[in-house]
Amino acid sequence: MSDSTISYKQNGACVAAAPTGAHGFDADTPLSLELARQFAASGYRFCVRYLTLGPNAYAADLSAGEAQDILGAGLALMAVQHVRDPGWSPNAAMGKSDGQNTVAHAQAAGLLPGVNVWCDLEGVADDASGQDVADYCTQWFEAVSSAAYAPGLYVGSAAGLSGTQLYELPFQHYWQSCSSVPNIPQRGYQMVQTLVPQTVNGIGIDADLTQTDQLGGTVKWQILEEQG
Repeated sequence: MSDSTISYKQNGACVAAAPTGAHGFDADTPLSLELARQFAASGYRFCVRYLTLGPNAYAADLSAGEAQDILGAGLALMAVQHVRDPGWSPNAAMGKSDGQNTVAHAQAAGLLPGVNVWCDLEGVADDASGQDVADYCTQWFEAVSSAAYAPGLYVGSAAGLSGTQLYELPFQHYWQSCSSVPNIPQRGYQMVQTLVPQTVNGIGIDADLTQTDQLGGTVKWQILEEQG
């Protein structure tokens, strides 16, 4: 890993720009050190794990110990916040609160400044206004970026915004879900998700592939320095 790709270092870990074409996965199941090693041995380069939506962390979501195991197994790491059940109605106050919870859980898990932390935008109510959705996303972005993380937006089914509206948000990192979703004009996506119908190493996952977007942007992941 060249120094030009590294944006932050601390205690042997660093945040770096991911290369194009890296294969990874996202999972809603905690990874032990042994399980993380199995994924690394299977050719996966990174993992995206979940952060709790509310203020009190769930045991099944990313913890500091699990983050250390994932990194120690040779995988890079990013995190995404859980989303509400389908049919939810976003607003600005909710975005600020959710973003603040994201920061608290990311910090508790030991995620470094500059790493991508993702907002999961999907399942929005049909009658939600585009302005309310945009206000939610903007307030979430502000809360997360103010803590020096790199906010990213996962665009899932029923995101409530058009491609142009998504592009007009302050985000610079977009993750395309395996659902049918709008393209982001002028930018595109930095990570693309693919449905995996069968379990892998005993757990359910979705596959993810990194790429450089049309503006030259890439995802930012956390990894141990010696693994670069």
